[in-house]
Amino acid sequence: MITAKHLDIAVIGDEDLVSGLRLAGIGRYFMIKGNHDVSEDIRKALTELIHEPDIGVVAIQEDYIEYVKDLVAHVREGRKITPVIIEIPSKFGTKYKDVVGYYKTFIKASIGFEVEI
Repeated sequence: MITAKHLDIAVIGDEDLVSGLRLAGIGRYFMIKGNHDVSEDIRKALTELIHEPDIGVVAIQEDYIEYVKDLVAHVREGRKITPVIIEIPSKFGTKYKDVVGYYKTFIKASIGFEVEI
């Protein structure tokens, strides 16, 4: 018999994104604040979350992916199932013209088949 394991969702984002997801019940988060170079903070946060065995999903603000492309590629290309790293648009919108198409492709690559809702 396979035992189910409870995995948490974590978020890396700006104050608005993190505050909204905390209201939704997310307990593990990294709030990126300030006008300084945030790349080091984002890399440190994602590296920490990748190595936590109880994290199943990492939601990261889409604007921050550029700072951690290598880490995201390493996780997605690895043989590990978790954590799944999901890009969340910021309050300013998304960089993808076809958001539905992007997420359909992402889901198919992650789990191996399409999901229709």
